[in-house]
Amino acid sequence: MKPQFPSPRAVAPPSAVVSAVIAVVVGTGSSAAIVFTAAKAAGASSAELASWMLALFTGMAVTGIGLSLRYRMPIVMAWSTPGAALLAVGLVGASMPQAIGAFVVSAALILISGLTGWFARIMDRIPVALAAGLLAGILLEFGTGLFSAMHGSFAVVFPMFAVYLVFRRWLARYAVLAALGVGVVAALLTDSIDLGTVDLAVAAPVFTMPDFSWQVIIGAGLPLFVVTMASQNLAGVAVLRNDGYDVPVSPVLSWTGGVNLLLAPFGCFGLNLAAITAAICTGSHAHEDRDRRFIAAVWVGIFNLCLGVFGATLGSLLTALPKALIAGIAGLGLLNTISSSLSSALADPEWREPAVVTFLATASGVTLLGIGSAFWGLLAGVLTALVTRRVRKTRQAKTPAAKA
Repeated sequence: MKPQFPSPRAVAPPSAVVSAVIAVVVGTGSSAAIVFTAAKAAGASSAELASWMLALFTGMAVTGIGLSLRYRMPIVMAWSTPGAALLAVGLVGASMPQAIGAFVVSAALILISGLTGWFARIMDRIPVALAAGLLAGILLEFGTGLFSAMHGSFAVVFPMFAVYLVFRRWLARYAVLAALGVGVVAALLTDSIDLGTVDLAVAAPVFTMPDFSWQVIIGAGLPLFVVTMASQNLAGVAVLRNDGYDVPVSPVLSWTGGVNLLLAPFGCFGLNLAAITAAICTGSHAHEDRDRRFIAAVWVGIFNLCLGVFGATLGSLLTALPKALIAGIAGLGLLNTISSSLSSALADPEWREPAVVTFLATASGVTLLGIGSAFWGLLAGVLTALVTRRVRKTRQAKTPAAKA
């Protein structure tokens, strides 16, 4: 009796493969530039940048493929784009070993959250408004950078913004990707891209011994953990459950944190459940049979692994792009996140003032005792909430209605 092998259509249904390609292109095209900015903030060399890409894509591939096959759910993994934006600000002045130390701490906290089931309890102690204000403050620099980049490179950045608006009107999913394509064409026409530096090469892992600087841990590591959990994993769980997949949160966090911890010395940070790219793989367009949609997530992992192998090429390509294009695509890629963060921060009137204080203090870029503004912004928001909410409750207690 001959062994029966699954048909190619069963292993690689066209709809699932196409959905996976779209997910990878959209996810990478809209945020790789932000990772590049974060790596440069830590003083990464070309080899170290390639190692970051290799570690990130490998971590996303291993966890995505493994968890999707284990639970038969379209579990798509991503790096934390807001986390990368945070690192681009928080790692300025830090050394590469100190940055790696912050990655290790953040990954360890995610692993502990998964193993102990503390995720919900930890997040409950950080009001949504303050976490949103923190994130909006971190991302403000990228949003304004989109428009400040037009000052010296209007011919490159303005066409990107115009195309983004057009696609947001009719094909929102591809808006950032279309803007990137137009930006590259504009940069080529203005001779802003140095293609001579692009090198087709395979990435090699670069191990960096962590240096646990308490200033960098508090200023970048802890905020990275908070942002990854509050703005990324929560959204990722919501997307899966919205499409009827009861994802086991604690085991997923345990595996994500564990793999992140192992790969952190090579540049891996902020692995988390994807939200936007996951939505591309959880709908009927990925597969008519919802029980077979996990195949799309598996193919996302396969494509991520391929991208990781050529991380050196991706890194050299990003290096060849003009800074204005990098700033423009980073700003466009984060516009939706900035708007949703501001909306969440200001939604609850009782938390509005503390959220605004958190936002402003974080956006200020203030650094005290070697600790970045993300920590001080959150601390300022908490203090504002403690004082103003207590004053409000005291005033309410003294009103005639309260006494009656």
